Amino acid sequence: MKSKLILILIFLSIVIFASGCVQENGQPAPTPAPVQGKIIEITSSGFNPATLMINASETVTFINKDTVPHWVATDPHPGHDQYPEYFEQPVPVGCSRSKFDACRGLPQGETFSFTFNLTGTWTYHDHLNPLLKGTVVVQ
Repeated sequence: MKSKLILILIFLSIVIFASGCVQENGQPAPTPAPVQGKIIEITSSGFNPATLMINASETVTFINKDTVPHWVATDPHPGHDQYPEYFEQPVPVGCSRSKFDACRGLPQGETFSFTFNLTGTWTYHDHLNPLLKGTVVVQ
């Protein structure tokens, strides 16, 4: 009896695991691409690390590890125009002039990647919670 229960539990575990590996249309679920390069995690208490030093032309990926949306944008709030690399007109919907703007709140687990081409000290914040701030120093 005990061995049958163990076999049933193993079978159910395999079925549950496999169901997460297939989409509703029967196709394999996509595997998220691994994030490479410099990473800043967004949590309920802010950005981690709060200050990051990089070289020009490096890409930073912001990952929302919180359960609520966060919106990365260059300072100052609400203008978002400190980082002087701008979108050409017309500016995409939801974005500020600066390209250093996620242009929307990122749900949990979503990322925003930005390549810093200009040297300088660039401060940023969470547009949805402007008290959360960070800095990227580009050499």
